[in-house]
Amino acid sequence: MTLKEVFKQRFEELEEQASQLESSKKVLRTEIIGGTNEVDSNLLLSWKVKVKNLLSKVCGEDSQHFKQFEREEESGYYTTYGIFKAFKAVFLAAKEDFDGGYLSSIKTLVQAEVFDSELEQANELFSSGYYTAAAVIAGVVLETALRELCDRSGIPHGKLDKMNSDLAKAGVYNKLNQKRITAIADIRNSAAHGKQNEFTVQDVSDMIKDVSRFLADYLVD
Repeated sequence: MTLKEVFKQRFEELEEQASQLESSKKVLRTEIIGGTNEVDSNLLLSWKVKVKNLLSKVCGEDSQHFKQFEREEESGYYTTYGIFKAFKAVFLAAKEDFDGGYLSSIKTLVQAEVFDSELEQANELFSSGYYTAAAVIAGVVLETALRELCDRSGIPHGKLDKMNSDLAKAGVYNKLNQKRITAIADIRNSAAHGKQNEFTVQDVSDMIKDVSRFLADYLVD
């Protein structure tokens, strides 16, 4: 799955969750203010956090979409349904622009297309039964991504395990991601040395998916 496909899927998932959230709307009545439209506040909070995270990655925190979303957070709407409708309007605008190809900076777009091309090659090799070659290519994509993260964080390049450790220490990602990257690197190393007995076909499939998710989480501005 390419980066664009990952983001497209996430937009679709959150759109579906928005529909579920809207279906939770109820009219609450009080003696003082009468009836108000409300949605489940916990579901709203969860959905809002996920949408904001997606907008920061796909649109960027300097984008109009993200800034408008933050403004809506501070608007002080009277009801949870009113808050939801405002957030949903921004979310749908971002989704429409994403679907139309109107988002992302030039650098991000070029970078994403390069990684997408390489991961597509890994996927094609995997589909054709060349699992070892697919693992090697996915591993190269990951190492390139770590180098880019090091550049962004002012961390010197080095061997993959060193960069992985330094990035985790710098708080770029957590220990869980560090461990997963180590596991992916082990698969890549085994594949590069022709040691097919040290990994399975499923390991390679999961590896390609995990690299794609990692790029989506950490390499897109």
